[in-house]
Order: sequence, then C-alpha cells, then structure tokens
Amino acid sequence: MDYIKPPFSIDEQINLLISRGMIIPNRSRASRYLSHISYYRLRGYWIPLEQSGSADHTFQNGTTFDQVLDLYIFDRQFRLLVMEAIERFEVSLRAQYANQLGYRYGSHFFLETRYFADTITHNRLLTSLGEEIDRSREPFIDHYRQTYSQPYLPPIWASCEVMSFGQLSQWYQKLRKRGDRQFIAKSYGLDEKFLRSFLHHLTHVRNITAHHGRLWNRRFTITMALPKAPIQLAAMLHPGADRYVGNTIIVLGYLLKLISPGTSWPWRMRRLIEHLVGINPVAMGLANDWQTLPLWIEEEQG
Repeated sequence: MDYIKPPFSIDEQINLLISRGMIIPNRSRASRYLSHISYYRLRGYWIPLEQSGSADHTFQNGTTFDQVLDLYIFDRQFRLLVMEAIERFEVSLRAQYANQLGYRYGSHFFLETRYFADTITHNRLLTSLGEEIDRSREPFIDHYRQTYSQPYLPPIWASCEVMSFGQLSQWYQKLRKRGDRQFIAKSYGLDEKFLRSFLHHLTHVRNITAHHGRLWNRRFTITMALPKAPIQLAAMLHPGADRYVGNTIIVLGYLLKLISPGTSWPWRMRRLIEHLVGINPVAMGLANDWQTLPLWIEEEQG
C-alpha cells in the first residue's frame, strides 16, 4: 500500500480537528502552537481524549484544544522531573562503579578481559569507550593525554565520567562475576539481577526524555523485572502495569531518597501528578491508591 495522503496546511489541520469535535475558540492561538509544536507531536496527547473505538478519531464531547496543551505541558514538566532523577542516579552509579571496582581491582582493571563476560563484548565496550574519550574535551581527559602515554585510556574514575548512560549500563551488565555486580547493587539495597534489568529499561526511558518524546502514558517495549526485595520497594510497585512509567518513577523516587535523604523530588512529583486535570493517573501505570504509598507519605510528613 502506497502512502498517498497529501500534506495539510496549518489551517487545514485546525479544520480537521474541529470536524472531529475539538473545540478551538481561538484559531490564531491554535495556529501559533501548531506552527511550533507539530501536529504529529501533539497527536499523541489528544488520543486519550478521542471517543473509545472511534474509527474516524472523533473526540469526546467537550474536548478542547487547551486540554491537549495542558497535557503536553504536563508531560514536558514530567519529563524534566524524570530526567532530574535519572541524572542524579546516573552520577551516583558512576561513582559506585569507579570507586568500588577501581579500589578492588586497580585503576585500569577495565582494560582486562578477565573481568568481563567475553573477549568480543569487552573489545566492543573498549572501542565504544575509546571513541567517547577521543571526542571528549573534559579538562581531566586532556590532562591525562598530555601527561601520560600508558595505559592508553585514563583510569576508571576518569573514563567512567565520559561514558554515556547506555555504555555505563553495559559496563555493569557485562561484568563477569555476579559478586562484582552485587557489590554495586547492594549500595542501593538491590539485587544485581534487578539492577541489570532496571538499567536496561532506564536507558530506554532516558533516550525518550532526551529526545523530548511523550512519556507520561507511553507503552514501553523495554520493561524491567519487578524486584522481590527490598520489601518496602517491592510492595509499592504495580505488577499489572509493568509497561508504563508508574513503576519507573517509584523506583527512581526510592533511589533518590536513599542517595539524598530529605530530597524534595517525591513531593514535587506527587504534586505535579495531582495537578493532572481530567486524566486518571492510572493511565501512567499507577495504582488507584498511588497517593497512599510510603514514597509520597513519608516525604510529606518529613
């Protein structure tokens, strides 16, 4: 089947939305937004406002253009909060990886295949890291280049700082010994099997946020296995919604409170979700009683 749909002008896009039942009282305002936020980017935000099972994408009665914008703005603020949490956890994980394994095995242990799953995987990781370091203009990387000739890569505590999050995840997952993975996971009270799964999932989530993709109700293709421990974390997770972001923000909140006791992040996340007008947070993968979880309550009382 060939694609034959013609391009629509902004005015034609507005006419199409009105014909489907969307209330747009101010065309010039809608035109301005559609000029700077594409129709197809906004489309992901009005789908929940369409009538269920409607083949012609008719909107629910009373649906307004402002409702779509409100949901778009919510998702942008939501992504920023999620990205803040990922950044703080990522910085912590870099420190744990470099400090703990560097202390155990030496400054350049990561150059040795014996610590990793296999030679092919290790060579791939080194090549990728070398390319990242070659592109880096960090002062500590330049200092190493100008001062030392061997080993050819900087020590783990410097190299770790220029890895992408995806690379860091792989360097963790491909450690040969479960004990080494567990050594790092225990810093967060987690099992290494869950941390591996979470890092793989979080890499996917991070890529979505970095590319400004819709996040709040996205159905993930890369999920995380739910942990059995610690009990206080496992009890807060929603097993029936493993493909949505609700569990992700609960794990991030748990980790942030561990890394930085007294953090305001859970409180700010709860407040943002509570102001999501007209949309049930269940669509994010949160349970109906999500506000009663200790993650939010303890922060509010503290």
